[in-house]
Amino acid sequence: MSLSRPLAAEFIGTFWLVLGGTGSAVLAAGVPDLGIGFAGVSLAFGLTVLTGAFAFGHISGGHFNPAVTLGLVAGGKFEAGRAAPYIVAQVLGAIVGSTVLYAIATGIPAFDVGAGFASNGYGEHSPGGYSLGAAAVTEVVLTFVFLMIILGSTSDRAPKGFAPIAIGLALTLIHLISIPVTNTSVNPARSTGPALFAGDWALAQLWLFWVAPIAGAVIAGIVHRWLDRR
Repeated sequence: MSLSRPLAAEFIGTFWLVLGGTGSAVLAAGVPDLGIGFAGVSLAFGLTVLTGAFAFGHISGGHFNPAVTLGLVAGGKFEAGRAAPYIVAQVLGAIVGSTVLYAIATGIPAFDVGAGFASNGYGEHSPGGYSLGAAAVTEVVLTFVFLMIILGSTSDRAPKGFAPIAIGLALTLIHLISIPVTNTSVNPARSTGPALFAGDWALAQLWLFWVAPIAGAVIAGIVHRWLDRR
């Protein structure tokens, strides 16, 4: 298969993840008396990756996340030469998803993109005021676990057809743990799209949400390659 179709699938899947996940946070989490809260946002992120993996996994592998792509490379499950185009498609999908969300959110006069736009942050920009160190540990460890689940559930020795469910539930749990700490990244593309619109502090802190998830993912790839060795 040429790269055009997998790249289109990664673009659309990441678009859906960002629109659905951050859209739930921006549009639905804080509605008085009806808002979905942290639990609802967590479930929304899990549902986007679950549905996206079922829809596009057979075309592109359903990465939707630069950290996932690089973790799979480290684990020997993906060709290194295809990683850069995948990451470009993912970031573009995230930016377009954030653009559509911005167009919707600005439909009310009271909307303030400077309030964060579901961006990831630490220190005073962490929902719970957590430090840079706490944010870094959270993102590295949870991305590590996320990749271990992805690599394990997609192994040729795992039960067939259930990987998207395991991965979607894992991402839901990850958000339930870490929304108060960083607003949950574990995905550099997801962090980049909203940060471009929030600007200022979100762009200044964006580096962490590239470095920490990629570090956790690459470590997971290396560990899983050792664990799964035959």
